[in-house]
Amino acid sequence: MDSTIDTRTAGYGALLLRLTLGFLFFAHDWLKYAIFTPAGTEHFFASLGLPGWFGLFVMLWELAAGIALVLGIWARLAALLIVPDLIGAIVLVHIHNGFYFTAKGGGWEYPAFWAIALVVLALIGDGPYALVPTPFGRRTA
Repeated sequence: MDSTIDTRTAGYGALLLRLTLGFLFFAHDWLKYAIFTPAGTEHFFASLGLPGWFGLFVMLWELAAGIALVLGIWARLAALLIVPDLIGAIVLVHIHNGFYFTAKGGGWEYPAFWAIALVVLALIGDGPYALVPTPFGRRTA
């Protein structure tokens, strides 16, 4: 199959995407920890009709995804496993605020883009310098 993808640099694009997505999860998790606080996060999740403890679970889930993505530990799988977190944010929090993230309460634009970027990473691969490459998918030298 003919490809217009530059195979000399494509892996570095995947690496940049993986690192960026991972650090974004660190920042997002830090927001819940330092600004909203774990207790505030629990209260917010309870206000959505979810068990409060689920907020703490999501904080750990986002931290684990961030670590896996930055270090390259089964990054393709980590990317897929964190997508439901963002879909949940869209459906439960942001969808009613409109599209643009600048809307009061934040629209669904940003979490949707973030979820799509994670799926793209899962499709293109871990990129170079992954500590534990994802064991599925085609790899070339």
